[in-house]
Amino acid sequence: MHDHLLTAEQKALRDEVRAFVREDVPRQLLLDMDADKVRYPREYVEKAAARHLLGLRFPKEYGGRGLGWTSEILAIEEVGILGTSLGCLYSLPSIIGEAIHRFGTEDQKRRYLLPTLQGQLTTAEALTEPRGGSDFFGTATEARREGDTFILNGQKRFVVGAEGADYFLVYARTDPDAPPHKGISAFLVDRGPGVEVAHVYGLMGTRGGGTGRLVFRNARVPAENLVGKLNGAAEVFYRMMVPERMTSASGAVGMAKAALDVATRYATRRKAFGQAIREYEAVSFKLADSLTLIDAAHALLWSTAVADDSGADPRFVRRLVSEAKKFCTETAWTVVNHAMQVLGGIGYTNVYPVERLLRDTRLIMIWTGTNEIMDLIIQHEWFLEKEAEWAAAGKAAAGTTGRSEAGAAPGPVPVRDIEADAENAEAEGEKIYE
Repeated sequence: MHDHLLTAEQKALRDEVRAFVREDVPRQLLLDMDADKVRYPREYVEKAAARHLLGLRFPKEYGGRGLGWTSEILAIEEVGILGTSLGCLYSLPSIIGEAIHRFGTEDQKRRYLLPTLQGQLTTAEALTEPRGGSDFFGTATEARREGDTFILNGQKRFVVGAEGADYFLVYARTDPDAPPHKGISAFLVDRGPGVEVAHVYGLMGTRGGGTGRLVFRNARVPAENLVGKLNGAAEVFYRMMVPERMTSASGAVGMAKAALDVATRYATRRKAFGQAIREYEAVSFKLADSLTLIDAAHALLWSTAVADDSGADPRFVRRLVSEAKKFCTETAWTVVNHAMQVLGGIGYTNVYPVERLLRDTRLIMIWTGTNEIMDLIIQHEWFLEKEAEWAAAGKAAAGTTGRSEAGAAPGPVPVRDIEADAENAEAEGEKIYE
């Protein structure tokens, strides 16, 4: 993030995270994870916790630092240069922590959130199912109540940390007769009897995080591990869009910066036809485009963080975070491809990390909601915003705006009717819509 946007405290935090990335993450760990020699780097999470770098947004009494998103995205971006796996594992305490902190009980915060941020417990989210990816509310996993216990049965796939996590945030249907969005509940499920890792995926990239499929066979979940209200997981899910997609966007910007750094250094050193290839517009313009995209992604991500920190309308935040996830991940994909093109054939080899970054960035346009789903949310929220604006403008034209009888302040002043600024805007018979 640009220094002119940061406070002294945020700059100090960024430097702390840079020190962690430089000093506590050995090169061999990255190589072993990419070679699938490491299934779950628990020590990495523990080292981040030892530096007090997990869950920065949460209150100090639960192990955080009481900071906001504008600080946390700085940290995730710095970790993002390591690739998607380590960026995701770093973000999971923040993602799962959101559900526990916002919707959990005090007991859950003490039993799960605090030890997670202290590095004593590791966590993962079990969301996607074999028969449904984007169709979240079509979940077939079920939890049936028996006294003070829920009996959990079903499957979840693509769980980063399936191998290695101590507990999972699991969504399950608790009322089969209710409409899809009103019959699902969220639970904290400990690894143990009835929780099985049935398959660990061989991935194109983003390796080493123990991504697998979980099967729940009559797993017993204490009723006190219900997160939020019974049958109320829709509220949890909608809020979880923010940390899931904010962290994805932040990590994506980190990977884009890493690729641009490699390409810039290469373009300065590599010579062809008697001069450094940075002197050729075919190369330097790719770097210019990449830098512009990264700066634009920074701006959108920062604006989204400020919006959520300031308590903006949740629907507005939902639109912004969907835009950020889409734009930042697609920016990363474009920048990494530009970097590979600048490096040429050597970029396609493991002499440089660009080919690994390419494999990693391909996933982030799919997970935490595909970018097509982001488009769906963006346009939906945008139309709702415009309809509200048009309604307010109509009331203003009718002279019905102003202070209410209770003396409440009026809403935002309606914007100018731009459509009327055409010479024949009122031409009879021309504006036909049906």
